[in-house]
Amino acid sequence: MKRLKLIPFFLAFTAAFTGCGKGASGVYQQVSPQEAITLMETQDNYLILDVRTPEEFDAGHIPNAINLPNESILSAPTELLPDKDQLILVYCRSGSRSKQASAKLAHYGYTNIVEFGGIIQWPGDLVTD
Repeated sequence: MKRLKLIPFFLAFTAAFTGCGKGASGVYQQVSPQEAITLMETQDNYLILDVRTPEEFDAGHIPNAINLPNESILSAPTELLPDKDQLILVYCRSGSRSKQASAKLAHYGYTNIVEFGGIIQWPGDLVTD
């Protein structure tokens, strides 16, 4: 009987580390910053979404990123993100807000979301305004 009690724990533990997050009605993928760079080099028609505050964005952001603060995602952001099937690469400062924003976008029906953590781990170039 004790073995049976471990199965739900094992399944939950495994699900937590499979590289996917789950929003209320959808999922998003989690990758490393290096894997995000590979996607940027090999994919077309993607958006890089910075979900930090405008002040943080102005202090330094990934080239070609657009800024949509996590706190502003209160409904489907159709003006900035009109194509719900477009590849959207999401980041913040440390990875917490990008996970929250990715879950929100999945909830609103966005289907191709890739969360890659925080800018503090970003190995590439930055733009400062």
